[in-house]
Amino acid sequence: MNTVVAASRSRLRRARTASTLLGPAFVAAVAYVDPGNVASNVSGGARYGYLLVWVVVLANVMAALVQYLSAKLGLVTGRSLPEMVRERADRPVRLAYWAQAELAAMATDLAEVVGGAIALQLLFGLPPLLGGLITVVVSMLLLVVQNRGGQQPFERVIIGLLAVISVGFVASVVLSPPSLSHTVNGLLPRFDGTRSVLLAAAIIGATVMPHVIYLHSGLARDRHGHPAPGPRRRVLLRATRWDVAVAMLIAGIVNLAMLLMAAHTFGGRGDVDTIQAAHAAVRDALGPGAALLLAVGLLASGLASTSVGASAGAMIMAGLLRRRVPLLVRRIVTLLPALVVLVAGVDTTQALIVSQVVLSFAIPLALIPLVRFTGDRGLMGDDVNHRLTTAAAWVITTVISGLNLLLIYLTVTGRD
Repeated sequence: MNTVVAASRSRLRRARTASTLLGPAFVAAVAYVDPGNVASNVSGGARYGYLLVWVVVLANVMAALVQYLSAKLGLVTGRSLPEMVRERADRPVRLAYWAQAELAAMATDLAEVVGGAIALQLLFGLPPLLGGLITVVVSMLLLVVQNRGGQQPFERVIIGLLAVISVGFVASVVLSPPSLSHTVNGLLPRFDGTRSVLLAAAIIGATVMPHVIYLHSGLARDRHGHPAPGPRRRVLLRATRWDVAVAMLIAGIVNLAMLLMAAHTFGGRGDVDTIQAAHAAVRDALGPGAALLLAVGLLASGLASTSVGASAGAMIMAGLLRRRVPLLVRRIVTLLPALVVLVAGVDTTQALIVSQVVLSFAIPLALIPLVRFTGDRGLMGDDVNHRLTTAAAWVITTVISGLNLLLIYLTVTGRD
């Protein structure tokens, strides 16, 4: 009996120890359920029903591998991905990488601030510009938590917001379950014209986010340090795999719930092409409670993801240029496109989708050095990628690049 009790206590201690190692991937996962995801998934489900289910599933599977490789790079080398690019690239390449990363940061901020503004408009009737400014201020306060309290308090706040996001978007699917047969049929890869390719690129751009590919390497390094080869590193890498698996599973469920909710509730309806229209349709179909949860989830998504995006931007600049710009200055520069969109009265949902397409084009530029570095035995030692892992990562890079090229071709030729 004593032996059984002792074994149970030992397992409990190991479980508690393992749980303390989780966290960095949950911060990264917030970027996978940001307002850009809402716009892309809702638009995809509303316009094409269950057609793009396979894109959501594929994007989240790809994201899990990518985020693990990023975290592994930080743990094994003790350097973030931007720092590695700086060490191994000439100055013109470093500057080019920084420039495209800043453009990606602007696209990210556009999605997140506009999403927060839409949520505040739905909840309280606030003008879009005021809602956007409030989103910025609250996200700055979250960053103050990170700067003063360290990474773990910041992780706890972000994980709490992730929980709110999950409830907000999964609730509609629970209240009104979608068709299982149609969902399974949606796993068959196919498109239906140029617009569906655009939405597929947007979904992937909103899911495999370039800025968190850079960020996760630094998060893992800052949280766990740079352990020497041996038992501790193996434990940390194993915990990182669990961290990524659980966080990406949650993000995948939320993303799939967004698309299934739209497909089931108003699939094929031409009048549901904005987040605001989707909110109204959910209210009419499922009641004000479901609509409220949707808006709260969107608000939490905007607040959390814009904080994570700002943290990523600072890490990218510090790593590539070894320069630290005051946070307020960085925020003003990267927020300008978002504020212009809100002031100009541009269609916010369309702006969100376009921002995700921009991010999709930035993904290969983050993936190529990541795959090369983690596949370099001289750099990674015994923790170098298995050949199959490297092959899968190159396939992911090729698929994303190919999808972008297909989008350009279809758009230029005007084919539908």
